[in-house]
Amino acid sequence: MTSSLLSAIGRTPLVRLANLFANERGIRVYAKLEMLNPGGSAKDRPALRMLTEAWKDGRLAPGATVVESSSGNTAISLAMICAQLGLRLICVVDPRTAGNNLAILQALGASIDYVREPDPDTGEFLPARINRARQLQAEIPGVFWTNQYGNEDNWRSHLETMQEILDAAGPVDYVAGAVSTCGTMAGCAKKVRELGLPTRIVAVDSEASAILGEGKGVRRFPGIGAGIVPPFGQTRFWDEAVTVSDREMVEGCRELALREGLMAGPSSGGVIAAVRRLLPKMPDGAVCALILHDRGERYMDTVFSDEWVNRQFGDVESHDKEDETGCSS
Repeated sequence: MTSSLLSAIGRTPLVRLANLFANERGIRVYAKLEMLNPGGSAKDRPALRMLTEAWKDGRLAPGATVVESSSGNTAISLAMICAQLGLRLICVVDPRTAGNNLAILQALGASIDYVREPDPDTGEFLPARINRARQLQAEIPGVFWTNQYGNEDNWRSHLETMQEILDAAGPVDYVAGAVSTCGTMAGCAKKVRELGLPTRIVAVDSEASAILGEGKGVRRFPGIGAGIVPPFGQTRFWDEAVTVSDREMVEGCRELALREGLMAGPSSGGVIAAVRRLLPKMPDGAVCALILHDRGERYMDTVFSDEWVNRQFGDVESHDKEDETGCSS
């Protein structure tokens, strides 16, 4: 018997990062490989739940139009699922959306709606994109706006993420992941509280983000941080907050690829950097699970491009390594 593509969402593996986090204090660090969801990211989970719950209660009808504001992964997840369900998707993007992500969306049949000017009050594109999604909802009959920033089915989908971590690793002392909509880590935190566990939730953000950072400077990467504090981040759910620079995200990604053979995106590189910073304060024998949010192959022209990285940050060690014969590997 065959199953639909949607049945492959979730139940991603948890693997030990024994090369990156080898130590003499017995600390074990595991990675939840969310990039192995069929849409390539953790966003498959909320995308599926937001659509299926709306389908169940009649907010979403067969053949309807779905609208969402997204810089990349949520849009790709929605486009994949909408193609499977025969729904139309309009994705509201801004000029910072990566060309590779736009190409994926168009290949999956999504329509692109550009917001070319930031919100005049905040100078940020996110409020402008949300306002445009709200406008499309009012203009198009029967449209369903998934509203990932305010839809509680976002964080509810990640109750299962946390349960899967516990099922695979048993009790864990720390769970670390990046924040943007804050759905992933809010859902993990709610499951931990629900079960009465002492697990500490580590929220990792860009230092230029308004969520946990200073809200100043350039944010080069999607999937981590936001220009405004989203609804799920307005109530504290984390026990530890760590902010990282864009350069640390790049270094974390490259280290993960070279030492563990895992290609992940910049938010995951930031989580690697954050966990490394927290290691000295972790007790001997601690168990830490971290979330690798999306695939690194979507960032070959940025994170994994020496030319791009050198332009942004100055000289960095080449991603290509030479073996003892002098041959590039």
